[in-house]
Amino acid sequence: MADESNNPLFFRRILITIDEDDRPSTSRAFRFAMTMARDYQAHLGIASVLESNDISIYESLMPDKLNEKRDELKAIVKEYADKATAFGVNDVRSIVAEGGDVDDVVLQKVIPEFKPDLVVCGADVDFASHGHPGAIGLRLAKKSDVSVIVIR
Repeated sequence: MADESNNPLFFRRILITIDEDDRPSTSRAFRFAMTMARDYQAHLGIASVLESNDISIYESLMPDKLNEKRDELKAIVKEYADKATAFGVNDVRSIVAEGGDVDDVVLQKVIPEFKPDLVVCGADVDFASHGHPGAIGLRLAKKSDVSVIVIR
């Protein structure tokens, strides 16, 4: 096997996870991912998950309310995608997924579909909506088969 220790390491497919419950942490992670994608001319996937715990039982029985929440999340992700494009990222893809725990949805649905070689996420430090600070990033880093960078 050839010695690659002196070769630069580039990521070609970067996935950023967007958490609207933690805008400060997400903003820093997004700026990092966007800069990497532009500078390395990498594909950038911008993903967010419509969490089942964000939907009340009452809302889940009303298709219009559920569609409204989906549309809101799609608009948020599109806004991030538009910012990345304006910043100079050439290949941007918006991804909205649904399901249970964010980390499980990202690991089981988003990563296999987008096939990133790097996942970037915020550290959940300013608003720990997921149990304890850093929960999503920590679980992704532990369970993912690809590199994960958690931005504080």
